[in-house]
Amino acid sequence: MTKASRQSLRKDSITLLLNQSLPTDSYEEPNKDIKALENKRPNILIIKLSAIGDVVHSLPFLEVLRDRFPSSRIDWVVEEDAEGIVEGHPDIDQLIIFPRKSWLKRFSDKGEYIKVVKEVANLLKELKKRKYDIVVDLQGLLKSGILTFLARGKRKIALNGGREGNFIFVHERVAIPNPDMHALDRYLCIARYLGATNFVWNGQIPIYDKDKRYVNHLLGEIGNNNTLVAVNPIAKLASKLWELNRFASLADKIKENLGAEVIFTGSGSDKKAIDNILSVMKTEALNLSGKTSLKELAYLYKNCAIVISTDTGPMHVAAAMGSPVVIALFGPTSPLKTGPYGVKHRVIKAEIGCSPCFKKRCDDMSCMKKITVDMVFETVKEVLAVNDYSGCNK
Repeated sequence: MTKASRQSLRKDSITLLLNQSLPTDSYEEPNKDIKALENKRPNILIIKLSAIGDVVHSLPFLEVLRDRFPSSRIDWVVEEDAEGIVEGHPDIDQLIIFPRKSWLKRFSDKGEYIKVVKEVANLLKELKKRKYDIVVDLQGLLKSGILTFLARGKRKIALNGGREGNFIFVHERVAIPNPDMHALDRYLCIARYLGATNFVWNGQIPIYDKDKRYVNHLLGEIGNNNTLVAVNPIAKLASKLWELNRFASLADKIKENLGAEVIFTGSGSDKKAIDNILSVMKTEALNLSGKTSLKELAYLYKNCAIVISTDTGPMHVAAAMGSPVVIALFGPTSPLKTGPYGVKHRVIKAEIGCSPCFKKRCDDMSCMKKITVDMVFETVKEVLAVNDYSGCNK
């Protein structure tokens, strides 16, 4: 056999293997095989690990799925950073925590090899001890694909377009009918594929009474009859950041001209940056960075008239909690796909040709620099003029 013949045979063999192993795309119409489950109670596992905004976008899917299968067992695997979004949700039977980041840190930095290996083994044992009829991978990445592979499931389903080779771990892929479809609506395509017909949902994060008491205590510092404007200035990706001095100028204008109380929010790692913002402000603002859990933050946003944010997880938390208006600053990403969900919210975006580029870093950042303080302030002013939000934190 010649070299050319061997290469041709190898190519044909690889093509045949791929054609046999790759799942076929399915559109969002109800899948005919699901009809067999009509009178049964299928065990269902949802794998949605992170990030905060993505997990928030998955809550409507959970609610619609529960309505579709009211007597089924529904479990959820999530990473620890987003645990607070789904913890205590009435539609989840068991929440399985996948502490990937803490495992990596303890393994590499602290040398806790044996303990970490044992905990990993226990998690895998937890996944394998229950037989699932349906495993839904909403993440679409390698890490979720591996968990999908390890879980004992008859049918393993994900959206089409998974990355990092995720497609090799699922049996069925649900096609996305519109590439510009919002992430929340994309997940609902799987619910429709599973036969869901009722798409009425709430999408809010479950809150405990202790969370409400704590936030009300924090807000007691600024009184109970003030209009509250929350500002979440930090994002993980550098390309999404707005200049800190602009946040300072914006907060001053809001307080001086509109009489609203400004509250800055963020994680503990954001505190230094927010302290820098407050240090150049002429007026005073409340800095709650690092002082709230996800549930406490959700309740805080629910009681604010406006939440101003970069494109980051807390923006989606605010939209999910029914904050009257979320004003989102967008640059390198697409608000059609990941903007605050709902028609009442506002997106401020500089219309330039290179946006959205989806870059994590950019040397130019014109898309964010061209968003001026006045652009944001005038939007805040317009929103507050439409309705009276005084005492919104009651």
